[in-house]
Amino acid sequence: MSISSEHKPLGKQVTGSLHMVSKLSPIVELNVGGEIYTTTLSTLKKHPGSKLAEMFTGQPKLRTDSEGRFFIDRPGTYFKYILEYLRSNQVPTQCIQDVYKEALFYDIEPLIKQLEDSPQIFGELVARRQFLARVPNYSENIELMIRIARAEAVASRQSSVIVCVVRTEEDAARCQDALNSLDMDKKSVVKFGPWKAVPSISDLLDCIQMDVEAKGYKISFQPHVAEKGFRFKSHDFFYKFLFTWW
Repeated sequence: MSISSEHKPLGKQVTGSLHMVSKLSPIVELNVGGEIYTTTLSTLKKHPGSKLAEMFTGQPKLRTDSEGRFFIDRPGTYFKYILEYLRSNQVPTQCIQDVYKEALFYDIEPLIKQLEDSPQIFGELVARRQFLARVPNYSENIELMIRIARAEAVASRQSSVIVCVVRTEEDAARCQDALNSLDMDKKSVVKFGPWKAVPSISDLLDCIQMDVEAKGYKISFQPHVAEKGFRFKSHDFFYKFLFTWW
């Protein structure tokens, strides 16, 4: 009798724990950022090491919405591509950059690797980012450009930021000579370079525009016409970036 009574509480505890796990239906409804999906538990747990599988392993770790659906606070638009991959191993061919971000979030390693082999992600990770890593203070200069543009935006439709882009040390010295003749009270110049890589000044200008636009700003650029304050007459290094606010 005493042995039986000692085992009863343990038996109830194990049964209760198993009951909590078994309550999760093999058919699962999800609310991903407002988009509703229906799939199977086995599909979500297809890759056991992923964050997505972990969400549904053991006792569910997610909140539910008002209808009892599991809620994931991520962009729902791209989850359909994640789900399609889990169902059929089909690698998405649309919205590659955004799907890649979601694959990283859910930590689905096979999909991450396949997307990194795609031209879009390969070009970004191996070509463009590796080039920009060789441009000193690139990210900091992008943020500086935005701060200058925002400071000049009061009661204006556009803000202008002057950028000096130099590829070699020799060009940097010539650019500095021009900057020394510039009235710094009137203009703030953001300097990019020099760098040791194949891409040209034009390539870097495209990268600057791409990365600023990725932050939600509308910009364009053109060669900067030297003003009287410049002793240096060449337009090879100076560009004007225009931020349009409305």
